[in-house]
Amino acid sequence: MKKLFIVSLSVISFFACKNDTKKETEDIKTSESISENKQDVIEVASFKGQQVTGVTVTQNGRVFANFPRWRDTVKYSVVEVFEDGSSKSYPNDIWNLWQPGEQPKDDQFLGVQSVVAFEDKLYVLDTRNPKFSGVVDAPRVFVFNLNTNVLEQTYKLDKDSYHSDSYINDLRVDKANNKLYFTDSGHAGLVALDLKTGKSTRILDNHKSTTAEVSELTFDNKVWKNTVHSDGIAFDQKNQRLFYHALTGYSLFSVPVSSFNLKNSTEIEASVKFEAKTAAPDGMIFDQSGNLYYADLEHNKIDYITPNGTIKTLVEGNNVKWADTFSIYNGYLYYTNSRINEASGDISNLDFTINKVKL
Repeated sequence: MKKLFIVSLSVISFFACKNDTKKETEDIKTSESISENKQDVIEVASFKGQQVTGVTVTQNGRVFANFPRWRDTVKYSVVEVFEDGSSKSYPNDIWNLWQPGEQPKDDQFLGVQSVVAFEDKLYVLDTRNPKFSGVVDAPRVFVFNLNTNVLEQTYKLDKDSYHSDSYINDLRVDKANNKLYFTDSGHAGLVALDLKTGKSTRILDNHKSTTAEVSELTFDNKVWKNTVHSDGIAFDQKNQRLFYHALTGYSLFSVPVSSFNLKNSTEIEASVKFEAKTAAPDGMIFDQSGNLYYADLEHNKIDYITPNGTIKTLVEGNNVKWADTFSIYNGYLYYTNSRINEASGDISNLDFTINKVKL
């Protein structure tokens, strides 16, 4: 992204590594990675010239996707995708009409970075930072009732929980504690929003665990220069831990969600746990068995870490081109190919897809 999501259960104990270098990360993958690329990739939808990043599937099988406002040619921010691969602006055309240069409106999307379906609601995360030009008003979450397709609630982040250069990137829903959790990839940090009070809290601001480790990634000997902080996020509901990862980095961390209630920054930082060395990923997700899925962006792969700490490969090849966001439904892993490393300049002839693969 900048500078440029439904299930999580079970404790995960990951292996440790002594070094933080990219080379040693690759050595780990070579020795530990086990290929299980036996499943065919099924294309769900394709969008020519429109860069899809987020996908989510509801408990009833409805598919939603989002398109961030990274350029002037974005036609829509949120769509519903149908079985035949066609799509329609969600919840309607008016919500998707805003264009850069216009006055921001409370009932229109400005820069949607993530959509997450949970139970009967669709959470739409609007960075309010179109084209990375800075937050024009507070980042927010629009909550739509999936039974009526009507806006039910809008939550705006408090001023002390984001920065002018924040790019609030991804979210997870915590039903037990009635909270949402976010990563900030533009200005390193984590944020929690209390759905009952509407108050938001920021922790680990510019902390080592939320800050990018490198300023570039390599794809087929081509260097993609960018610095992207805390990005991927996954919630271990059973053990009440939040897993997160910088996009330009190779270290997976977690923190107990109770840390958002602490006032002492030293205590919060002490609660951070290094989990594993991994490939550089984007989004992440747990399945019901406790496997944590994430992309190996630099090698066109989707990997996962098993509960015993083994890294395996689910799928790899030309059907995986910057696997951006994940959703799980009916035994399939859905993912978007956002092709971020390829999408510079005119993207009108590039195809961006939503795919699925059997788990």
